[in-house]
Amino acid sequence: MNTIDMEAIAGRYPDLVTEPLGKRLRMPLIALGGLLYLTFAYWFFGIGTVFTNGNWTIAGSYLADWVSYEERPDIKIRPDGHMTVTFPNNSALGANPNPQWLKKAESSITRMETALEPTAPTEEKPKSGFNFMAPTESGEGNPTAIAQPQTREVTETVVSRALVEFSSTTSIEVTPTLAIVKHGAEEMEVPLMGTGPLAAKQPLPDWANQPNAGKKIIMSFGFAGWAEIDTDRVRIRKRFLGWENFFFDTNSLFFDKSASEVISLILSDERLDPKMSNFARAADDILYNPSWQHLDVWTKLLQTIVMAFVGTVLAVLIAFPLSFLAARNITSSRLANQGLKRLFDFLRSVDMLIWALFFTRAFGPGPLAGISAIFFTDTGTFGKLYSEALENIDNKPREGVASVGAPPITVQRFGVLPQVLPVFASQALYFWESNTRSATIIGAVGAGGIGLKLWEAMRTNSDWENVAYMVVLILLVVYIFDTASNMLRSRLIGSASR
Repeated sequence: MNTIDMEAIAGRYPDLVTEPLGKRLRMPLIALGGLLYLTFAYWFFGIGTVFTNGNWTIAGSYLADWVSYEERPDIKIRPDGHMTVTFPNNSALGANPNPQWLKKAESSITRMETALEPTAPTEEKPKSGFNFMAPTESGEGNPTAIAQPQTREVTETVVSRALVEFSSTTSIEVTPTLAIVKHGAEEMEVPLMGTGPLAAKQPLPDWANQPNAGKKIIMSFGFAGWAEIDTDRVRIRKRFLGWENFFFDTNSLFFDKSASEVISLILSDERLDPKMSNFARAADDILYNPSWQHLDVWTKLLQTIVMAFVGTVLAVLIAFPLSFLAARNITSSRLANQGLKRLFDFLRSVDMLIWALFFTRAFGPGPLAGISAIFFTDTGTFGKLYSEALENIDNKPREGVASVGAPPITVQRFGVLPQVLPVFASQALYFWESNTRSATIIGAVGAGGIGLKLWEAMRTNSDWENVAYMVVLILLVVYIFDTASNMLRSRLIGSASR
């Protein structure tokens, strides 16, 4: 075909050669509309302001708390010019911590301490021959016990110098009169125990700030930790990567032992606890670890899995027969069709979380509320999906089975069910896997399972490593269920296609 023929065809049929203006502008207009919408959303929700004013330092600290823990020694300066270093009771270092990163110059001092101590009761004669108050052994009434000041010698260990090493380039050296902070190539000196306001000798570097003039100075060293300097105290927050005491807590007989030592003790016949073997003792310490509560977490996770499974199975069992009544091509009754479809709409229109709140109120906190919430929501969803699948079947197999005089139940069994069964099973498996995640969310409102445990850990605002632990377990379970669900769906659909 030459140019003349093409021009002739274009003259007779212009629509074949020249695309209409609407079609040519369709894609540019869609792109422009999307860009305008994104611009409006950016302005309406103040996304720029949110990102500008967001406290990314706090966000980074929260993320760091998921994979790390802090040791929190306090260096206190007493009025007599001596210092003491104390750790919190729940320190991961156990009793009497003496870590290598905290170097102390210690000495023993003896001082006199005065305390009131009760002396022997003294008899008091009543002023008259009749006394309403009988003598008691505790010294109340007559005779009375008189507290007398007693002076005694007390020997204690004090600190004259403390050096905290956050890293090879960051440290804080504290004496009763001065704190010297080194971070990278910068150094800051802060006089302590003064009568005036707290102030550094040099201008504050970028990693230090003083929110209120003359008050405490806060220093941030990134992932290594942070510290506060006050006139009579230095608070240290040193960060360590990992989950502290994940297997054995500080009260365990296996605490602070290496893996090889633990294995050796488990295999040894010599018992650490006369009441049980070393293996039983180790298993008991791990399962009932008070910091991580492994047994309770695993039990709650299993409860979540059971909630998802039972709720999904019950929904399938109820929605399966109802979907046949709701399908127009299966059941001719319009009242049954519309009534059941509106029921399905109602059940699935109320969110699973709302159902969980309702059933928690009705049944109380626990897995029954979670199972009921999943059952109600999924019954509506399965009913809709199953009935729509039935309405889109090929009628020829059904007509063929009916033509040989088979009863209605047989027609459905051999003419309808083989067409929709793979779809039904695939959707049930998908929702079973999805409900494992949903059961975690509804558990947070009291419906039982690991969701409530997760919410409790988040509310403390300090146990973020426990939150990370439970999130990892949830992700692992969801991954296993997702893989198993995909394999089963592939086998069902593959077998049906053959």
